[in-house]
Amino acid sequence: MFTRIGLYLAGAAMLLGSLSVPANAAPSSRLLQIQAKVNYLREAAASAAEGAQEAKLKLAQLNQELNGVQKKAATQKRELSAIQKSLGAIAVDQYINGGYSASLQLLFAADPKAYLASAGDLDSLTRRKSVELRRYSAASQKLQQTTLVVTDRVQLVRATQAKFVLQAQAAQKNLADAEKILKSLKASERKALLAAQKRAEANDYAKSKSAAKSYKGISGRSGKAIKYALSQIGDRYVFGAAGMQTWDCSGLTMRAFASAGVAIPHSSRAQFRYGRKISRSQLQPGDLVFFKSPISHVGIYLGGGRMVHAPRPGSRVKIAPINQMRFAGAVRL
Repeated sequence: MFTRIGLYLAGAAMLLGSLSVPANAAPSSRLLQIQAKVNYLREAAASAAEGAQEAKLKLAQLNQELNGVQKKAATQKRELSAIQKSLGAIAVDQYINGGYSASLQLLFAADPKAYLASAGDLDSLTRRKSVELRRYSAASQKLQQTTLVVTDRVQLVRATQAKFVLQAQAAQKNLADAEKILKSLKASERKALLAAQKRAEANDYAKSKSAAKSYKGISGRSGKAIKYALSQIGDRYVFGAAGMQTWDCSGLTMRAFASAGVAIPHSSRAQFRYGRKISRSQLQPGDLVFFKSPISHVGIYLGGGRMVHAPRPGSRVKIAPINQMRFAGAVRL
């Protein structure tokens, strides 16, 4: 069974098989190892970028939740303030109308009936105060609970923001490391590798366009999504891109299904949570296929063990076999 590096070496061997290297250049095996390492770093960069995309999506969701909870807290504060003012008015009313004790008021009252009616009003005021106190207590508890939720959401936002930054930095570092390796090569070696990569991409493009042209479409929204994705063959891969001329893997699948009226998020891991999970043996054209652990790549299944996808930095949208990466699962939208 191939290891990941083994798969890259095999791919690099195919890529460099037609290289014409000068006699004084480094051995071809060294170039194979270098190409394998560069490809590995570029795929690692794409995986980290997908992790950043997931964090970005979660961050937007948490910020929306935080905004809603903060608005709720502000409303509860206003309600609590209004109850406090009401309690204050009741206290002032009692002070002004309190005066003598109830027994003395009855003793000196010129009209006992009028006093009894007044006493009823006082009793009503007492009941009103009791109701307001209960309202104040309940409102105070609600505000305290909401404040705790606000604090929790703020902490989650900060943690998710930090995760997003770290993942984005990891993606850029992997890409920079790959470029550093290429720049460390002799001019002749670098030229040979870049020329081989260009030929390989051109070959993939020609084969993908030919396959797309001969592809027998299917009906329904899956067919529309496939048609959209196939029309992007040859477009470059760019971190976080979702059209119209550059894409990352989940940006391509998101836009493809949006063209068919299906809304899914811009994140391979988030997309895996949509639709119905299916096994590899149940795959049908239009299913989303996911790769790696944790999930960090997605494509659209075409049938015959092939998919259309946006692979990694330095590559372009193409048709490729699904067995070139570690299969993680599939969903049907």
